[in-house]
Parts: sequence; structure tokens; C-alpha cells
Amino acid sequence: MGTRAERRGTMMQMKRVVPLFVALIVIVMTAGCGDEEPSIAPTTVDFVKERQALAARDKSTTEVRAAENAASPTSAGEDTSYAVAEQDYFYDPRGKRDPFRSFQFMDADDDGGREFGPLEDFELEQLELSAVIWDANNPRALILDPGGRAYIVREGSQIGKNSGQVIHIGDNLVLVKETYENLAGERTTKDVELRIRLSQGG
Repeated sequence: MGTRAERRGTMMQMKRVVPLFVALIVIVMTAGCGDEEPSIAPTTVDFVKERQALAARDKSTTEVRAAENAASPTSAGEDTSYAVAEQDYFYDPRGKRDPFRSFQFMDADDDGGREFGPLEDFELEQLELSAVIWDANNPRALILDPGGRAYIVREGSQIGKNSGQVIHIGDNLVLVKETYENLAGERTTKDVELRIRLSQGG
């Protein structure tokens, strides 16, 4: 009988203590949350106000820059050596080298200021004889450069870097005379044959 009474007493005390403990926890939690401000989503009015503030700030910055430019010495006509952005650039090629021409050039005294042809930018070994139009009166040949571009040459055409000149066009070859100059200034000539390469297929 004594143990039952003790158990009942303990249970009664627990029933009183637990609600007090829960109430204490709730009070502490609400007191801690009371410092935070409730978050409110921005409205359209807030966005409009922020946009107007940014526009006013940009306008004031532009006015300050305009005042600085008006007070600068360049407005008095001084040269700052900078290009003016408002003016269009016009390229004047007079007295300038053509950027698309070969770097190979000669003095006006040599060979009468002769112009270089496109095939004179390459060694003869780099050029390929592709076809020959063999006619007794006017033979011609089709030469390919390393880039695959085709050129038609005749007897007397300039070809190769070493002042080469086509001296004969046969039914399957082109004969080129090249001129070499040594350090002593002595010139020697050499005949070089360009032949059509036959395919190795069966």
C-alpha cells in the first residue's frame, strides 16, 4: 500500500512539473524570436522608388562629368594627341606598301623596277606542273602553287624565287632557267625541269 501511494505522489508531481517545463520552453523561444523583425516582401512601390533613386544618382554623375569636361583645358583648343572618336577613319594608301603584296621587292634601278608575279614567291621545288596545252604556235602550262591555286604560264613568264624564266614548254614538261648570284656578284644560270607527276595508281 505504501509503494502505491508513493507512485501516485510521484506521478502527480510529474503531471505538475511537465506543463510548467513546457510553458517555460515556449516562453524562452518566443522571447528569443521577439528581436527579429518580420520579413516583408518588396512591393512595386519599393521597386519604383529604388529605380527613381538610381536615375537621380546617374543624372547627377553625368552632370558632374559634363562640368569637369567643360572646365578641362581641351575645351580651350589644346591638342591632347588622342584620336577623336566622332570622326571616321580614312586609310590613305599613297606612299605605303600594299599589305597583300609579297615582301620580295627590288630597287627601281634593278631590272627597271619590274613587278614580281605570284609564282615568284616560291621555290621551283614547291611548284607543281599540272597540265600542258601544247601547241606549236602558243604553248601554255598550268602551274599549281603550294596552296593549290592555279596559274597559266607561257614562254618568257617569270617563275621561282631565283629570277626564273620559262624558256621552253614541251608536251609533258616546262623548262625554267634560273639565275643565281654568289657573294662576289658573279651570276650563273641553271636549267630546271618541271614535269607532270604521273599517278602511282594501278
